[in-house]
Amino acid sequence: MTQVLLIPGAVSLADWRAIYRGAALSLDPSCAPKVAASAAAIARILAKGEPVYGINTGFGKLASVRIADEDLAVLQRNIVLSHAAGTGAPSPVPVIRLMMALKLASLAQGASGVRRETLALLEAMLAKGLTPVVPCQGSVGASGDLAPLSHMAATMIGVGEIFVGDARLPAIEALERAGLAPLELGPKEGLALLNGTQFSTANALAGLFETELLFRSALITGALSTEAAKGSDTPFDPRIHALRRHRGQIEVADALRALMAGSAIRASHVENDARVQDPYCLRCQPQVMGAALDVLRQAATTLEIEANGVSDNPLIFPEADEALSGGNFHAEPVAFAADMIAMAVCEIGSIAERRLAMLIDPALSGLPAFLTPRPGLNSGFMIPQVTAAALVSENKQRAFPASVDSIPTSANQEDHVSMAAHGARRLMEMAENATAVLGIELLAAVQGMEFHAPLASSGALEAARTLLRTQVPALADDRHFHPDMEAANALIRSGALAAVADTLLPEVS
Repeated sequence: MTQVLLIPGAVSLADWRAIYRGAALSLDPSCAPKVAASAAAIARILAKGEPVYGINTGFGKLASVRIADEDLAVLQRNIVLSHAAGTGAPSPVPVIRLMMALKLASLAQGASGVRRETLALLEAMLAKGLTPVVPCQGSVGASGDLAPLSHMAATMIGVGEIFVGDARLPAIEALERAGLAPLELGPKEGLALLNGTQFSTANALAGLFETELLFRSALITGALSTEAAKGSDTPFDPRIHALRRHRGQIEVADALRALMAGSAIRASHVENDARVQDPYCLRCQPQVMGAALDVLRQAATTLEIEANGVSDNPLIFPEADEALSGGNFHAEPVAFAADMIAMAVCEIGSIAERRLAMLIDPALSGLPAFLTPRPGLNSGFMIPQVTAAALVSENKQRAFPASVDSIPTSANQEDHVSMAAHGARRLMEMAENATAVLGIELLAAVQGMEFHAPLASSGALEAARTLLRTQVPALADDRHFHPDMEAANALIRSGALAAVADTLLPEVS
């Protein structure tokens, strides 16, 4: 199993991706002095006798209420229990593991006032496969992801539920079975655990990682569709794209050209082709997919910065024994990044569906109607295209920017929020919808390409065709279509399709 060393403030996207995919992790021990200094500063700050938000005061609108020293431990426990107010289905285990790792890396930077034993419990839960049950709904992306992170924090004090493998156990039982004791929260620790953007960021990163694979697979299905339609590779000429200068567009054109290089199908219609120009869904792939690539890279940059930042409040500065209240918990950067990813996913699926619609229309593709040898008796790809259209329309509705919405909370104390949490949470379902669209396009493009036999395509595209045909035979007469679609989706979801042309495809992040 891959092992990631979590270096607070300096974790690469590749490491976050590995953690999301199941890698084990350990916290860099060099962070211990900063953590100890931050925890010690809390005691000194309290000794001053002054009100400090979140340490000896109430929270949110109740910040003006002073809390007595003998009630400080109860205060931290109460905030965890009262804020664990999420609803909805449990969040996926890989996302919550990533959220826990993000919180661990944030707290370990020594700006949150937590003790080393608090970090040790979080690290041990990750190591032993104890994943808190965290409802997926309830955060507005400021003041941090309070409800989701409270459900995580609650399990650390023995309240709530924890997934252990396939079992769902009471938190106290899961901790005891793993040989772990529930935490007694110190001053500031409850607030530090539940304040921050880690739920939104984990969901956004998960969406990014799934979209990376989606994007690379879509270049292959797009090239296959171009071959099936006997489309031209002239629109991928590097001179065209150099004049416009967009990096993503240039790289996508390079990839599509490389994917089709050496194709006998392409060579068969280089001359004397009556068609002057291909439809936009073929011709403008570099412009559309290149723009998506640029947007995804910008989102990746934002999320990498956020993942390595500290989004707690207040922040502790031990060198001055100060606790400064600010707004790092506001997840607007994550909300914007999630909206960008959502738009990219939407467009990847949208242009793929248009290529599919073109392939089944003999007036546009020159292929048999609905890609079946005997149309009429057989419906072929008629209804799979309808399914793709439904999924694309659903993604269009989901792509509306979450970041432009806000609703006041906490008696108007928290009067502008980011909506990053659900903006990020929708991404995985959107990516799954687009994966299903690409799966149908993969089936249709290969079916269409085989009508040109004995002409063969390029080495890369023939490898993609062969991969599909190991799982799904050619469609002669109508059969139960759903298993074919599931098999094609699995090739995309697993990365197997992208792997056949890995060296020809641009990296997203």
